[in-house]
Amino acid sequence: MHKFTPEIEAVAAEILEYSLNRLKSDPPLDGPRTAEDLFNEVGNTITAQGLGGHEALQVFTEVLAKACISTDHPRNLAFIPSAPSELSNLFDLVVGASALYGGSWQEGAGAVFAENQALRWLSDLAGLPQSAGGVFVQGGTIGNLSALVVARAQARKTNPGVHRWAVMCSAEAHSSIASAAQVMDVEIIKIETNSERTMLGSSVATKIDEIHSLDDLRVFAVVGTAGTTNLGIIDDLAGIAAAAQERGVWFHVDGAYGLAALCAPSIRSKFNGVEKADSFIVDPHKWLFAPFDACALVYREPHLAKEVHTQHASYLETLHDDSWSPSDYAIHLTRRVRGLPFWFSLAAHGTDAYSEAMEKSLQVAKDAAELIRQHPRLELLREPELSIVAFTRPGWSASDYHQWSEKLLADQIGFIPPSSDQGQPILRFAIVNPWTQMSDIQAILATL
Repeated sequence: MHKFTPEIEAVAAEILEYSLNRLKSDPPLDGPRTAEDLFNEVGNTITAQGLGGHEALQVFTEVLAKACISTDHPRNLAFIPSAPSELSNLFDLVVGASALYGGSWQEGAGAVFAENQALRWLSDLAGLPQSAGGVFVQGGTIGNLSALVVARAQARKTNPGVHRWAVMCSAEAHSSIASAAQVMDVEIIKIETNSERTMLGSSVATKIDEIHSLDDLRVFAVVGTAGTTNLGIIDDLAGIAAAAQERGVWFHVDGAYGLAALCAPSIRSKFNGVEKADSFIVDPHKWLFAPFDACALVYREPHLAKEVHTQHASYLETLHDDSWSPSDYAIHLTRRVRGLPFWFSLAAHGTDAYSEAMEKSLQVAKDAAELIRQHPRLELLREPELSIVAFTRPGWSASDYHQWSEKLLADQIGFIPPSSDQGQPILRFAIVNPWTQMSDIQAILATL
């Protein structure tokens, strides 16, 4: 390796130029290529002597980058895309260049302080007490798993004789809950939803009582979903909170996508009950305009998480004081300060700008639903509760949807892979980008 030589300085200038041009220009949509196709063009890029910085950058910018779909394209409405603000993307360069370690207060006090202020804003939006706090982790899967591990530890304190544990969630809950249950070797109990596809507190109460009437199984946590990934449905958070608390069960809210809309005054009431949560997650890289990867994990009583997640080793004991070390609050030790780009954008733009951007995407979703309702060949699946608009084209088979989706991407119009609901193929727009305009929606719908 070399120090900052003139050659490296020249590459740095190229990287900065590419980064700025990428931020200033309309994002390309691009698309995937096969591994064979890519190898035929670039060959083996890892060599004994190295390609050199200039050549390696060319391989990336001219070939590899173009084989990746841009998640911030305004007509990328697939899965839950990302729409980082320009300032958050720029500050991500600072995070990388600064060689910051975000696992301990001792090594990253200033960065952790800033991250904690961003977490404080989210906690305040949710209505949690001033004592609440948490950490930014990689994504919702790690956030949910970390919270559920703490939940089980608390349940074990009051139920030392129980050997079989279960986590309860909606049949519509994210796949990460089932994944967490598998990792933890606990059972998962899925509650059927009502006609509106919502998990109700009354259903949760009935099922918990039924399970606890048995001698060998106990529910240690109930997960309410604040915006399902597929359709954007919000569970009966207030009812679930009451049912869980009355039975001494941990209440966790998976708001990876939807809980971002806490900052939208027009729909804040939809999340009533989140203030009763023992823990919640929300991913700023989804709908709060931060770059990948950043999931905010917040605990009502963070000291409970610290009891469970703090790692002990001879070389780590110097870190175990009264300071706030992020490694103590989730399943991780080494971590980048992934919350800093979110903090920077939030601090620079102000919270009002976030509320305005959120309201804009909600309005685009409403207007898109109306266009679909009026479309002669489409059928709106349900009124959007948040910013996911789901619809079908009656008469189309699954293969018809796939062919349409592939052509849409090949023509560089948009990225809308089909999904499914209750076994039937559907299309869905996940609108989280404030730069998505009605003209973008119209361009896509014109192909249907």
